[in-house]
Amino acid sequence: MEQEIIAIVIFVVVIGAIMTEKVHRAAAALAGTVALLLTGVLTFDEAVSYIDFNTLGVLVGMMMFVAVVKHSGLFEYVSIKSAKMAHGDPWKIMVMFMIITAFCSAFLDNVTTVLLMGPMTLTIGKMLKINPVPILLGQIFASNIGGTMTLIGDPPNIMIGSAAGLDFLDFVENTGVACIIGLIAVIFFMKFAYKKKLLADQDAIKDVMELDESKAITDRRLLHESVVMIALVIVAFILHGHFGIQTATVALTAAAIMMVIGGQDIDEVVGDVEWPTLVFFTGLFIVVGGMVKTGVIKQLATLIMQASGGHLVATMMILLWASAFLSAILDNIPFVATLIPLILAMGQQGMDITPLWWAISLGACLGGNGTQIGASANVVLSGISGRHGYPISFNDYTKVGMPVMLITVFIAMIFLLLKYQVGLPI
Repeated sequence: MEQEIIAIVIFVVVIGAIMTEKVHRAAAALAGTVALLLTGVLTFDEAVSYIDFNTLGVLVGMMMFVAVVKHSGLFEYVSIKSAKMAHGDPWKIMVMFMIITAFCSAFLDNVTTVLLMGPMTLTIGKMLKINPVPILLGQIFASNIGGTMTLIGDPPNIMIGSAAGLDFLDFVENTGVACIIGLIAVIFFMKFAYKKKLLADQDAIKDVMELDESKAITDRRLLHESVVMIALVIVAFILHGHFGIQTATVALTAAAIMMVIGGQDIDEVVGDVEWPTLVFFTGLFIVVGGMVKTGVIKQLATLIMQASGGHLVATMMILLWASAFLSAILDNIPFVATLIPLILAMGQQGMDITPLWWAISLGACLGGNGTQIGASANVVLSGISGRHGYPISFNDYTKVGMPVMLITVFIAMIFLLLKYQVGLPI
């Protein structure tokens, strides 16, 4: 009991420090790790065991991959081409990038998607002389919504699919429908929230329309290599499960190949890695690990299941909303891992648990949009934005992210009720 209280207190203090921004989030997470070690809640080996090295590997690999690719001029080329296609209208660019991000995130790791899209957004912001933060936020939201659509889009979906025997099409027919409607709603919300900020200077638009995108290419050999490698990386991310290869292996392999053939300064490439972001993730994995080890996460899951009293619709709604709010501040992977055996046990008692799988999938994945620490893509793109002179504070993010989460989860709730309570064939 004493260790449970210590783990909870440390977690609350770390989250509080991140929210108030009195301490850098990386320092807060690292301090929480040290506190767990000093109080004996975790041993060093236990702490290391809770670090998701696959996620860290994807982050490091794709950051180095992008650091090499950017020297080809590819991102500038695509940015100018996109801006000209949208006639320099930031709103149209946002919509275009959100749709592309959501589609890619349905098949790729969310972090990979935003790492590829982020540099283009920053370039467009510089060209049009606008603040790129609204477009970056749109990409974050779209990446988490897109990742919810498919079996391979987000780790919790992979876990749920494996435990429940659900396939790719099952997810498309259930989470996919709710997410497409949710994405459309979020696009309109972003228009409402940022309609006054998504305005470009007419002179800047004129200058962009006169640019020759072909002149943005600085290294044609590297450009051709980059395009081929990006295509191979996408295919590898989609098929990695069939070959038993982890996503980190794909990302690190791509980075190694590009570093060898790219001929760039390795010190510069390594320097482009967002090391504070990696330190933050490492610390946060361990802080949440303290909650897992002491049984706090399991107790939360059990309380949620007990609160429904065994009623199917009540259980579905409680799981949906509880998963969403908890996933906004907790890593959704250990939370979903704890819920899975509880739901399977309810199925063995005769309950139709099919709707419950969709409730935790939609809740846990869409809940990631709620706060800046709710999902990996949020932290990564916020860090990149800050590094380029456009800081996104925890509170500024939450003011937009929480309404987005509420909108999409509400749509998911209506969808689940219509399909599994009313019985509409949707």
